[in-house]
Amino acid sequence: MANVDFIDDCERLIDLAPIASANIQRHVFVCTGKSCSRNDSVEVKDAFERELKARELQYGKVSKGCNPNGSVVLTECGSVGFCAVGAAVMVYPDGVWYAQVRASDVPEIVEEHIVNGRPVERLALLRVPADRS
Repeated sequence: MANVDFIDDCERLIDLAPIASANIQRHVFVCTGKSCSRNDSVEVKDAFERELKARELQYGKVSKGCNPNGSVVLTECGSVGFCAVGAAVMVYPDGVWYAQVRASDVPEIVEEHIVNGRPVERLALLRVPADRS
């Protein structure tokens, strides 16, 4: 394993990882693991990518069709913990876990939850932390 020097200069860190100073408001995780992929999760991830990019919300490089001033990070992951009811999607920092998401649900999730801050209740399986009221 290579010996990596620790970087303690915050400006240098931001130069290397500009996301560290970005105005990120939400992080969307889409499971594309084995079980979720059987439920078209790759199409769900692609739909999020199209919808977020079309609204100029997805943070990233212009060369990749994203917005360096975007406020949403989209991450494909191997599991969010309940793949049996996939496609599974998590939205943080809200802690909303969506189940049985289809590509056709994505515009509603983006409009209602990402843009307007209102989770789509018909798909919201779990909230972390759980609402105890």
